[in-house]
Amino acid sequence: MNHRTATAPDLVTGPRAVRLWESVAAAPAEPVQVGIQAAGGAGKTALLDELADAYRAAGVPVERDVRRADPASTAVLLDDAHLLDDAALRAARELAADPRARLVVAYRPWPRGAELAELVHVLDRSGPPVVLSGYTAADLAARVERGLGTAPPAEWIDRLLAQTGGVPRLVEGVLADTSPQHLTPTSVPSRIVEHVQHELAALGEVGGRCASAVAVGAAPHPDVLAWLLALDPADVVPALSAIRASGLTDGAGELLPLARRAAQLLTPVDERIAIARRLVRVQLDRGRPVLGLLRPFLDSETTSAADPTMAEAYEQAGVEAAEQAPELSSRFFDAAVSAGTPPVRLAARRAKAAAIAGHFDEALRLADAVIVDETVPDRALGVQVAASVLAHRGLPARSAQLCRWSAEHLRWPGDRAYAAVSLIGTGRLAEAEQLLRTVPDPGPPTSLSGSSDQLVDGIRESITGNPVTALSLLTRSASLAEPVGGAALVPDTPAAIATLAALHCGELDVAASVVGRAIEAGSGGPMLAVRHRLLAAWIPLARGDTLGARAALDAAAPAPDALQARDRLLATAIEAGIANRDNDTAALNAVRGRARQAIAEHPADLFGLLALGELAVSCARLHDQDWVEPHLDAAFALLAELGDPPLWTGLLRWKCLQAAVVSEDAATVRTHVAALEAMSGHNPMSAAMAAAARTWRDVLTGAVDREQAEQAARGLHAAGLTWDGARLAGQAALRTADRPTMLGLLECARSLQGKPARPRAIGESGDGVLSEREREVAELVLSGLTYKQVGKRLFISAKTVEHHIGRIKQRLGASSREDLLARLRGILDS
Repeated sequence: MNHRTATAPDLVTGPRAVRLWESVAAAPAEPVQVGIQAAGGAGKTALLDELADAYRAAGVPVERDVRRADPASTAVLLDDAHLLDDAALRAARELAADPRARLVVAYRPWPRGAELAELVHVLDRSGPPVVLSGYTAADLAARVERGLGTAPPAEWIDRLLAQTGGVPRLVEGVLADTSPQHLTPTSVPSRIVEHVQHELAALGEVGGRCASAVAVGAAPHPDVLAWLLALDPADVVPALSAIRASGLTDGAGELLPLARRAAQLLTPVDERIAIARRLVRVQLDRGRPVLGLLRPFLDSETTSAADPTMAEAYEQAGVEAAEQAPELSSRFFDAAVSAGTPPVRLAARRAKAAAIAGHFDEALRLADAVIVDETVPDRALGVQVAASVLAHRGLPARSAQLCRWSAEHLRWPGDRAYAAVSLIGTGRLAEAEQLLRTVPDPGPPTSLSGSSDQLVDGIRESITGNPVTALSLLTRSASLAEPVGGAALVPDTPAAIATLAALHCGELDVAASVVGRAIEAGSGGPMLAVRHRLLAAWIPLARGDTLGARAALDAAAPAPDALQARDRLLATAIEAGIANRDNDTAALNAVRGRARQAIAEHPADLFGLLALGELAVSCARLHDQDWVEPHLDAAFALLAELGDPPLWTGLLRWKCLQAAVVSEDAATVRTHVAALEAMSGHNPMSAAMAAAARTWRDVLTGAVDREQAEQAARGLHAAGLTWDGARLAGQAALRTADRPTMLGLLECARSLQGKPARPRAIGESGDGVLSEREREVAELVLSGLTYKQVGKRLFISAKTVEHHIGRIKQRLGASSREDLLARLRGILDS
């Protein structure tokens, strides 16, 4: 950190440099013998100049030649002592031994001959040297602000610091020709590049070649560079020391970006390719990445002749880029073809890279061409790409068909399992079982194949067996897939399916853990990253935390219209769920069109039921459920084909019951109650939903039993349906004529929402803003009741309710209905 005082000149940076200047300025007559050590361009000369000005201001003569110095009267300031001859260094050493001397010697850390070493040793007796390390971020910000006359944005400083390493000479060179906002990782002012090139050329032949090799990507190690450049290690060691002493490297000896760019421009492309060729051969032989080595060559217009090593390297770089920088992948594959790779060899990898980059039309076109071309060496990869993209685009049945065909004709790790999962997901359990019996295991037990086997076992168990066992198998499948990360392109990840299963049976903590680890591991790659983040956003939604759900949704999908069908369905359902829980009719109306589109373009499948159920409730709130009924019918038909598995059926039944409650459709409520009761013994969440369903049935008839309603509400809360439990208690309170029961159930609802119990009766207003009647009206309006329903509960007319709301709005100074509801929540939740 820079501790510069108010009096220190701007160019004096660093605490020890500041203290040296302050001591000279305060007592110029006092003796001083000190060294200043720094690499080139770090500010040694600038500091000496400021010291000279301080001495002269005090009337002390300054001498730059030690042989003409008078210890009693002059201050001697020596720059670049590493370049002085032995005679001058001996004279300086003799002066340093004089107790009256005022001697400051600046030098680079290399070269250091015997005479300079002796001088430094003598100076060290007075204290360690002042070591300069260049501008800190704070120094740089102050310097740029002085030049621009205004505080620079932080990103300017970061960019400038990254390019120059804070070396003052480089910083000043850049600022002399451009503003920081014009800097890019590969574009810097030509004049400073030329200046750096001049310094590199001054390093001599060996130093220049070493700098070129390091700029290409070689490790700055003597043995590596000696082997790479066919040099004697004894010659490389001083060359590396000279490069470091020049101030063009960072602490690890790597060239600064600006210096690397200069060295690359200084080295002919053919020579750089020759160096890169040897480096990539080593990297390829050791199974190490080559993307960083080859990325700079994409900007070169030079086309190399056919070269098997470079062709292999460009191909490998394309594979690496598909995950790290998808936009570069196709360019590397083009370079590989130019270097001699047959285009057919890269066809499937091009398809995968296009899918990862989000170019789904291109990915499907390329994948289709791969699948029908028997000469392509990795056709199975083409199937993986096509099946994954089709699932992502909301075509699960087509994805399942392709996976099944692949399992019978082409083999890849996990193909049989993913084919079975896709078939079960579209309701074809019998076909999946037949496939698993007739198609053998594809190969050795890898992490991917092990994960897929656990996945299909978990899905089958979730359909026909125990939910605890199913969730355990699915969770283990997700864990096995984590080491694979984004390397494998699949229709869906074990983590996503495990999270959905956990949400369906109320295990929110399990869901959060599984999806959180998947996000951290990058499971499924970029194509499935949004899906994982959307599933993570569903967890606070289930808990009734709409603020947390909104923040997670906005972070996961900042541009919802750009999402593919499967992700858009999930994102739309979350948005509708937030509006529903916030009782925000305007927001529900705003999402209505997107909800229709999302459901229409994504046919029913097992893994989309969560979103479909949430949208069914929202449509009921808008009295617009007719158009969603065919989709619900298709979903229940799919579940019937699977034997109505409680783990997957229960939550959809529950959501449809909620929609029927909103519509006050007693007959449909009874149908769903019966279905939920039939599966009540499957898992704790099924039992809680069945008990709550019976309570809803009774509540709709006006038969509110406080103990029953509270027990059912708390059961939902314990099963992970936090908001649903609070809503049941709240609505039961509003549908009873017994005031103690109403008050008790409202307090139950508040406690389930995590709000403190009211210290007063509901009619009492803590700050006197609302009367008892107004507070009752406000409570009921916030619960979602219409004016007519509120009037019925309070035995007043709808017109009177409207009059109360008008007075409340005026009293609170609300500008709109939304503003009024927000203000009321603040008052009634306090």
